[in-house]
Amino acid sequence: MTELMSHPLIAVLNGPNLNMLGLREPARYGTATLDDLEALCAETADRLGLAIDFRQTNGEGELITWVQECRGRAAGIIINPAGYTTTSIALMDALLAVELPVIEVHITNIHRREAFRHCSFVSKAATGVIAGLGVQGYALALRAMAGLVGPGHAGDADDAYGAA
Repeated sequence: MTELMSHPLIAVLNGPNLNMLGLREPARYGTATLDDLEALCAETADRLGLAIDFRQTNGEGELITWVQECRGRAAGIIINPAGYTTTSIALMDALLAVELPVIEVHITNIHRREAFRHCSFVSKAATGVIAGLGVQGYALALRAMAGLVGPGHAGDADDAYGAA
């Protein structure tokens, strides 16, 4: 998606196996495809006055490079690290280094799954975490990010939800 000069750019980064959405364990992850997810994000971002750069990779190094490229380019990062959630200290370090708001998203509730999924290195770099709300978690993440980086916001995610 092209960046509009008047719209803050949000990187929406997806880790391994998310290219299999709609095919892989639909009872757990739903029937929406990665293309459906990208469309949902684009529509939501447009309504919120945000631009997005939506990407997916199965490679840890590529994901880290994309995070690093956000510094000086993007206003924030929404990331579903998938399998790298519990394993990648390098991804955590990259997210900390870019000094941007980060919202971690998981389609499933990682805290109701196997114990090894409960510890997220990415959460240590995240401004906030959304888990267990299906693909709609991405739309919620974009709303929260608009509150953090959007025009007229003082950097408080509560603004996106109308909290006092």
